[in-house]
Amino acid sequence: MSKVNRAQIEEGIRLILEAVGEDPNREGLLDTPKRVAKMYEEVFSGLTIDPKEYFETIFSEDHEELVLVKDIPFYSMCEHHLVPFYGVAHVAYIPRNGRVAGLSKLARAVEAVSRRPQLQERITATVADTIMETLDPHGAMVVVEAEHMCMTMRGVNKPGAKTVTSAVRGIFSEDATKRSEVLAYIHN
Repeated sequence: MSKVNRAQIEEGIRLILEAVGEDPNREGLLDTPKRVAKMYEEVFSGLTIDPKEYFETIFSEDHEELVLVKDIPFYSMCEHHLVPFYGVAHVAYIPRNGRVAGLSKLARAVEAVSRRPQLQERITATVADTIMETLDPHGAMVVVEAEHMCMTMRGVNKPGAKTVTSAVRGIFSEDATKRSEVLAYIHN
């Protein structure tokens, strides 16, 4: 994918400011289009990253028990309204044949997937599917909890409401005890 076109974003922001009745030439707004363009380049940096890249280095470890990284903070932009949603992701898997990833790679995969116009459900499924495809574990489970500004500041106006999504793959979809173990650790 090509690099972000900052000039095009700046022009778009100027047009939006004018469309809502603002003067993009007033002192407080003069640099706003530039700041927004720079911010969008950062916020949407995941568009150029394939999360599978983080799992190219695999370690061999005699471990076939639960691996869970919980409370991974993330933010994303709702693709329907282009306003933020943010929260935490919990990523679990059970390695097969000693194939383990560095723990930070799980957090990096969440970040890469969330830094694009997105849906929470897609973040959840993409991270789980990426782990299944790259690590070939016995199973993967991803739970995401987030607050959506599109529900907080517009529409239903319900600040504090959290949305929880899960993606359950492999052994976690077959074994309720294994699934419950992950949920117990997440909420502990």
